[in-house]
Amino acid sequence: MVVTRSYLSKLALLLGVFVQTGLSHGQASDSVLDAKTLETITLTFRGPDTSETAEENPFTDTRLLVKLKHEDQELIVRGFYAADGTAAETSADSGRIWQCRVALDQPGDWTYEASLRRGDWIAIRSDPDTGTELPLDSSSGRIRVSDWPTDDDVDFRRRGRIVADGHYFRMSPGGEVFLKCGANSPENLLAYADFDDTYRMAKSENRGEAKTTKDLHQFTAHLTDWNSGDPTWQDGKGKSLIGAFNYLSQVGMNSCYFLTMNIGGDGKDVWPYRSPDDFSRFDCSKLDQWEIVFEHMQQKGILLHIVTQETENETLLDEGDTGQFRQLYYHELISRFAHHPAVVWNLGEENGPANFSPIGQTTQQEMAMSDFFAGADPYDHPVLIHSHAARDAQEHILKPLLGHDTLDGVSLQVSDPQRVHSDVLKWRRLSTESGHPWIQSMDEIGPAKRGAVPDADDPMHDQVRGPVLWGSLMAGASGVEWYFGYEYDHNDLMAEDWRSRESLWQQTRIAKEFFESKLPLMDCSNDDALIVRGNGYCLCKPGDLYVIYRPAKESEPELAIDLPDSEHSYRIQWLDPRNGGKLQTGTVKSVEGGQSQGIGLPPNQPDRDWVILVRRDA
Repeated sequence: MVVTRSYLSKLALLLGVFVQTGLSHGQASDSVLDAKTLETITLTFRGPDTSETAEENPFTDTRLLVKLKHEDQELIVRGFYAADGTAAETSADSGRIWQCRVALDQPGDWTYEASLRRGDWIAIRSDPDTGTELPLDSSSGRIRVSDWPTDDDVDFRRRGRIVADGHYFRMSPGGEVFLKCGANSPENLLAYADFDDTYRMAKSENRGEAKTTKDLHQFTAHLTDWNSGDPTWQDGKGKSLIGAFNYLSQVGMNSCYFLTMNIGGDGKDVWPYRSPDDFSRFDCSKLDQWEIVFEHMQQKGILLHIVTQETENETLLDEGDTGQFRQLYYHELISRFAHHPAVVWNLGEENGPANFSPIGQTTQQEMAMSDFFAGADPYDHPVLIHSHAARDAQEHILKPLLGHDTLDGVSLQVSDPQRVHSDVLKWRRLSTESGHPWIQSMDEIGPAKRGAVPDADDPMHDQVRGPVLWGSLMAGASGVEWYFGYEYDHNDLMAEDWRSRESLWQQTRIAKEFFESKLPLMDCSNDDALIVRGNGYCLCKPGDLYVIYRPAKESEPELAIDLPDSEHSYRIQWLDPRNGGKLQTGTVKSVEGGQSQGIGLPPNQPDRDWVILVRRDA
């Protein structure tokens, strides 16, 4: 048995470095691994020799469970069949290696004990004693976990796990609010030429979506963003995709949305299986290569927004039920990737029936999926569901899900930028009234043909910066991801260069950093009605601070707001949402508390949009 950190295990296996203890199954190894909190630990076990194509299917008919203990804490994690244990490098589809990836959040001494069992479809069974036990070379050991040194780093391993807490994501229970901001396109990110056995089943030429060719993603524009020491596989593969995430992190983004299965969907080029027509066997080398990228994303502060299906294929597995094939699929995703600290499970893109996609999952089937993740994910990552763009479809599909306690929120798609603010407010209010507050994440802006266009077509992104970026965050959204419309270059299926929207990333970073640094978001609420002269959005902690977004070309040159009657005065500062920089002083430096207080004019360019911070003086 080999106990290693992340892909160091693969080096050990390649060199033939095994801890040969000579102990029989069930006896403990003397090996102790030193690891940091939330660092990926790969436990590697030798079991029976088999293959991806073996008659006795290792993916359905064997199950590895690892029980970890620390003081009064216990964690049970499923493992997976890993071929030769180095499949990312060798492309192997056979071998005798099973692995389990864990990430432990509590410092101290941990013990683990593994069990490999065989039985018909045992992979989806929960009873730990079902089936017949199989021999492992060594099944138990110890891990010594210590904290990371305290420093300022984007690496999620140093910052904590992302959790759902009411209307927001947070860094572990009680930690800082996490605003999820980044890329929604390309949705078929994993249709990457350097991944094993990846190809496009057919070109897409459907009306109302991006058209594709037979070519997979190359991301050549990001080759120069790869740095010495960054990971690759198979003699330099993967550099351009690794470089792309270096770039996304460099411009201050922290999330990426992508599908893990689009068979029959728009791209027809992403699946975890050995073959797109056999849902019982997985591709070990491809999934290990995905893991190399995912590990790097986490170290660069990029959340994995994992979308498990899309509207065209939501009934592909078990006719939409959480039956044996869907359970198998979700177990494989969880066992291979749930150890990462920053993961959001998205049940499906545009989930549920709609006019253009009438065959969809029912409310009960959607609830069953979220229930499954709640029960199967040992780390309890947030679970969202992506909406259709039309309001009538949202009403029909989302309202019955309100109050279901295993669903943490909605990944909103909105067809009209001018609807974003009111739609976020609506679902925030309805979910609060249901007794189970939802996260609202603004993840796909329409219209579908436009979305967020390249800088070359709209350098300032005026059509989305105000109503979508600031409109959603001022309503209490927990983040914004940008969809690329199908009529433009670098669109939702064919995007190759994230620099095509560099101005948009910069404007998003300005908003994200302002909200995270200036506002106690868990204590804030929207109250647009406080603006009594002029128009805009208002988010506030009543009596303490007020943030107002003032749109461009506002007809009332000077806004006025209602403040509490008090002996305190309020300082007024202005933020340029287009260019950022330090807070500035306008024509009025401060006002007293009371009704209809004029807050003056911005320091310059009064016809442009501005953000106003009104804070009570100490």
